[in-house]
Amino acid sequence: MRQAVYAPQGVVATSQPLAAQAGLAMLREGGSAVDAAVAAAVTLTVVQPASNDIGGDLFALVWDGQRLHGLNASGRSPAALTLDALRAQGHPPSAALGGGQARAGLVPPDRGWLPVTVPGAPAGWRDLHDRFGRLPFERLFADAVHYAEQGWTVSPTVAARWAGSVELHRSLDRPECRAWADVFAPGGRAPRVGERFRNPGAGRTLRLIGGSHADAFYHGEIAAALDAYAAGTGGLLTAADLAAHTGTWVEPVGADYRGHTVYELPPNGQGVAALQAFALLDGLAGHGLHEQIEAMKLGFADAHAYVADPDFGEVPDLLEPSYLAARRALITDRAGDPPPGDPMRGGTVYLAAADADGMMVSLIQSTYMGFGSFVVLPEYGFGLQNRGAGFSLDPAHPNVAAPGKRPFHTIIPGFLFRDGEPLGPFGVMGGHMQPQGHLQLVLATVDDALGPQEALTRPRWYWHAGRSVEVEPEFDPVLVEQLRSRGHEVTVADDRGTFGMGQAIWRIPGGYVAGSEPRADGQAAGY
Repeated sequence: MRQAVYAPQGVVATSQPLAAQAGLAMLREGGSAVDAAVAAAVTLTVVQPASNDIGGDLFALVWDGQRLHGLNASGRSPAALTLDALRAQGHPPSAALGGGQARAGLVPPDRGWLPVTVPGAPAGWRDLHDRFGRLPFERLFADAVHYAEQGWTVSPTVAARWAGSVELHRSLDRPECRAWADVFAPGGRAPRVGERFRNPGAGRTLRLIGGSHADAFYHGEIAAALDAYAAGTGGLLTAADLAAHTGTWVEPVGADYRGHTVYELPPNGQGVAALQAFALLDGLAGHGLHEQIEAMKLGFADAHAYVADPDFGEVPDLLEPSYLAARRALITDRAGDPPPGDPMRGGTVYLAAADADGMMVSLIQSTYMGFGSFVVLPEYGFGLQNRGAGFSLDPAHPNVAAPGKRPFHTIIPGFLFRDGEPLGPFGVMGGHMQPQGHLQLVLATVDDALGPQEALTRPRWYWHAGRSVEVEPEFDPVLVEQLRSRGHEVTVADDRGTFGMGQAIWRIPGGYVAGSEPRADGQAAGY
């Protein structure tokens, strides 16, 4: 079993060791936890490309020693993305692009240009650094640029996920996707474990971003190259879309559970699904695994029905006490399949970092489904996300696709407080698994008093739809039979990729204790 890391000064926990070391180097140079987090995040785009890239999105929570800040650095859809444009490409409004909504049988446009939204990660790195950084912005890119240009040695979990994407790419006969193989599958295959891989185009891009304070990406050379490539291969993204991008500082949202408060970011992310589950369970006299799954189902039902870009309409308060009481009453002793309620109207990497001054960061970034859209900008070595696959095509849905709109987002950073004091950052990556991973990690911490590494190592369950629940092979068979007796359809999964990958850092009297996901190649590194 992987052991927890105890560190008196600072610590960085990521899903790839080279990224953790890049962040730790910034702490040792006197950088803040944000400097460390950004350096780790930038490095992850190079050393874990099947999960995130320069062309992805980012969300973060930052405890600055006095208060908790939230950054929504997700991008918006192109101005040309309209329902008429989608109809013209064979996607009538009766279908759904994704985001957990029900689908009408059509294959969602989740690859190629159509689901590409403006990448928010480069601006997110800049915005975090502008507010909380100490070191020069360009310095944070040094390790990532080195690995991109000089090469890095591929680790096991990264190699396995990368290899699985090669077959998928072979089925994509689209001009905008052809450059992907040149960058990420030279010779027709993914790199194997222990092989050295270089991506000089990504190094060039990162040098431009670091040297221009991200201006080259949204207003300069990279923006012009993206505009020209989209125009030549049928994309909707333009230089004007990139120039219009802004991140948003937001107020985190919290829910109480057993003397603790869990904080997430407000919509357009799905963090409210986890918060609703915590609030529902907190109102029960006691609960077991069955009630946890049922609470999570209720949270997902409402999140998929109501979460959307708040700039395009009011998102109802899904944590209002009387509404929660009504939803809580739906939890019975049998497995259910709940519909959304009627409230009153009012591919991913996760990392955590903490420094000697008490600043702590919870950060998550992603290109969504594996390599995202599989659209790669030639000569610049990076791929673009497919977050537009999170929109609905139902004109009546609040998350309906529209120009300049942020889609439903799966990636969510978390932060835990105990008795009103910050305990630390945590997160579990993995699409639909993320709120469920947050729930299971916090319950293991609060109810069972497990440390961060023990909580991350504990076998997990995963609910996707209906009464179907998957569990890992090590899951307690007694609990499995109890679930089956209540009507859950439980299967033991062979693929651990379903169950997410997490990191956690807790503040303790002597400094910090951190855990890193045993299902990944990751590492918690401290000093």
